[in-house]
Amino acid sequence: MKYGIAIFPSKKLQDLANSYRKRYDPHYALIPPHLTLKYPFEADEDEIKKIADTLHQIAKKYDPFPLKVTKISSFQPVNNVIYLKVESTETLKNLHNDLHSGELGGEPEYMFVPHITIGQKLSNGELADVYSSLRMLDVTHEETIDRFHLLYQLENGSWTVYETFRLGKE
Repeated sequence: MKYGIAIFPSKKLQDLANSYRKRYDPHYALIPPHLTLKYPFEADEDEIKKIADTLHQIAKKYDPFPLKVTKISSFQPVNNVIYLKVESTETLKNLHNDLHSGELGGEPEYMFVPHITIGQKLSNGELADVYSSLRMLDVTHEETIDRFHLLYQLENGSWTVYETFRLGKE
């Protein structure tokens, strides 16, 4: 089965992201707005139980931390993706690194750029038009993140929460 690890922001930030995703993201119906911590990976039932135990240990190492959205940006020319740029913090980088080390291993496919996708799979023309109009918007937002989620993919391609991991020592 396919799994992934992500942070879901507050409803307020999800509503903002969804106001654009409805039009510009074909994955809109498959998963709520999120910040990906670990891209999809395969695991069986026994492996995922061990992974969940490891994720509990990792979550205990981190206190809740601020998530700050600073602007709208794009990955062009590498990918035709438009996103809400999330400020990279030491906590976020360290959490990402922990999710790519030890038995969770595996080098990430891309350098870690914290973001929440609001548009993807756009043509070059669409991307230029949409990005030029959106990048001037003030999307500054700050909130506290106190959990991350292990997700799994359903047969229809949508993602749902397998388990939630609260940050900090409980």
